[in-house]
Amino acid sequence: MDMQKKYDIVAIGECLIDFVPSPMQEEGKLNFSGCPGGAPANVLACASKLGLNTAFIGKVGNDVFGQLLYSTLSDCGINTSSLVISDKYPTTLAFVALDKNGDRVFSFYRNQTADCMITPDEIDSSLLSDTKVFHFGSVSMTTEPARGTTLYAVKKAKEHGALISYDPNLRELLWDSLFEAKEVISSAMKYCDIVKVSEEELYFLTGVDDVDNALLQLFKQNSSIKVLVVTMGSKGCKATYGQNILTSAGFDVKTVDTVGAGDTFWGAFLYQILSGNFDPCNPDERSLSKALTFSNAAGALSTTKNGAIPAMPMLDDILSLIKQHSV
Repeated sequence: MDMQKKYDIVAIGECLIDFVPSPMQEEGKLNFSGCPGGAPANVLACASKLGLNTAFIGKVGNDVFGQLLYSTLSDCGINTSSLVISDKYPTTLAFVALDKNGDRVFSFYRNQTADCMITPDEIDSSLLSDTKVFHFGSVSMTTEPARGTTLYAVKKAKEHGALISYDPNLRELLWDSLFEAKEVISSAMKYCDIVKVSEEELYFLTGVDDVDNALLQLFKQNSSIKVLVVTMGSKGCKATYGQNILTSAGFDVKTVDTVGAGDTFWGAFLYQILSGNFDPCNPDERSLSKALTFSNAAGALSTTKNGAIPAMPMLDDILSLIKQHSV
């Protein structure tokens, strides 16, 4: 990894408003509060909070939602020079309801919205050549022109020597068909060095319903992948770099809201790589294990507060949680 580059992480993708049920519900009404969201932006917010230099590539509408997203990213210290503000297309909205088990149910308002309509000529190409890590997901690949734009950016960043990071972040409702989803998500793997999937995504991509077997199969199918991580919520995570499977236990915390926990986990993992604590190109069990513990602690802490970006933990809090548990 070229340490001379200006940015630690540049990410491309969706930046949207998540409307989550507000605690005060009135009879006969739906009460939501709008929170800035979008997985790639969340990953950057976590990394920025840990002191990394980050930039975001995306597109929002010139509306009250887009303005909030722009100021939120700026306030996080994320470079927004490549966040396009569109007069033509509105900002994407997602409504999140919780079912009786507390699991999330999404409704998306994302037909011809700004983040879907980003084109390659709207990207400042210096961001692609001047970053150590380039991160993306699959939500920006559900439709054109955003799909082509995302892959264009990934390939360019890779040509310039960036480490390519990928969190598919499957949202089934956003795809025309699950066959297409599987094909597009899988075909992007060939560019990637480090990949994070959830348990559900792992089963979806492999058709294998045992975590360990599925993890090894997905790793073997993609020769470019150096490290593959599967997050398992409160149970922690598992990872492989082709030898054995490492299991890293979760942290027991008082969970309030799991939105953004996986993104926080991954932002923390990228921080471990960029801090020189773990080298995916030359992996060893001990440093990977420490990086996973750190990431699990970060993810766990983010669930103790509401929202994604407001809940991102500080470095000291992560370290003290790890210390508490290792006694």
